[in-house]
Amino acid sequence: MTTATSLRLTGVARRFGAVTALDHVDLAVAPGEVVAILGPSGCGKTTLLNLVAGHLRPDAGTIEVGGRTVAGDGAWVVPQDRRVAMVFQDFALFPHLTVAENVAFALPKAARRGGEARARELLALLDVGDLAERRPTEISGGQQQRVALARALAQEPQLVLLDEPFSSLDQATRDDVRGELIGRLRETGLACVVVTHDQEEALSISDRVAVMHAGRILQIDQPEVLYRKPFCSEVADFLGRANVLDGEGRGEVVETPLGTYALLGAAHGPVRVFVRPELVGVRPDPDGEAVVEAKAFRGHDVMYTLRLSDGTVAWAHRPSVDMAEVGDRVAIEPQPGHAALVPVAWSGV
Repeated sequence: MTTATSLRLTGVARRFGAVTALDHVDLAVAPGEVVAILGPSGCGKTTLLNLVAGHLRPDAGTIEVGGRTVAGDGAWVVPQDRRVAMVFQDFALFPHLTVAENVAFALPKAARRGGEARARELLALLDVGDLAERRPTEISGGQQQRVALARALAQEPQLVLLDEPFSSLDQATRDDVRGELIGRLRETGLACVVVTHDQEEALSISDRVAVMHAGRILQIDQPEVLYRKPFCSEVADFLGRANVLDGEGRGEVVETPLGTYALLGAAHGPVRVFVRPELVGVRPDPDGEAVVEAKAFRGHDVMYTLRLSDGTVAWAHRPSVDMAEVGDRVAIEPQPGHAALVPVAWSGV
């Protein structure tokens, strides 16, 4: 039995009547790795978590945890014996128990003698040791999140599953808590799978991101690679707006309606590329080649919708200083960065 992976899914499928929720998914997660499963509602990401946790059975394929087959090929290991801990979106803390009792409840039977001390140790690890005697209703959402993770760690898992774990927190709390808690998880060396529909969250906390669509993993890679070199339009669009442009490849650069960009890779002749909006600079110019058709102010930045003289519509993502106004004519200034070639299947060639 090998433990080279903490989690491995091979050809896993799950149907609900005529609906295919998971369509022969393959996924491997290494020990200590944080993998985010990113996708819109209904893409199958929560079904995937429930299959790994043992709340559902796969219709096809196998699931291994720590090198042991827990589902498929005639095997079935009940959830409590999988060494998989799951933190739910609503935290699922027992309101009638204290914080310490909530954590102690999850301890393995062999560890329950002296369980209160172990519970307090885990709470201290997550900086909520002083809340041990309170009840969940007496602490904040961010504190409840820490308690829920402490309870998950009390199970002595090989793998931690987080189901939209930060979505119920306000923005400021969410930013603070998720960075801190993922950092603490990394310190434990445990593998972690995080399900989210928040692109920023997935890109900022994970070692790799798997983008799901219609029950399939379209692409899995490091966050920077996914963002800059998406394999298909669904991946590019779900990770933010992209300007898809026809251009002329000239070796390591490409000429586009937005100007000349360095090219990821090399090409000659007609190509289709995508350019992220943050690589499109604008400055007021009465003789500029574009008009601002719309703008979306976001506080520290603004997204412009531009229309070029040839009819091309493009987006520019700029800091919210010296803002252009709707109707202004602007010059486009390519910013440092690379355009990426659009895959053939995406471009329709």
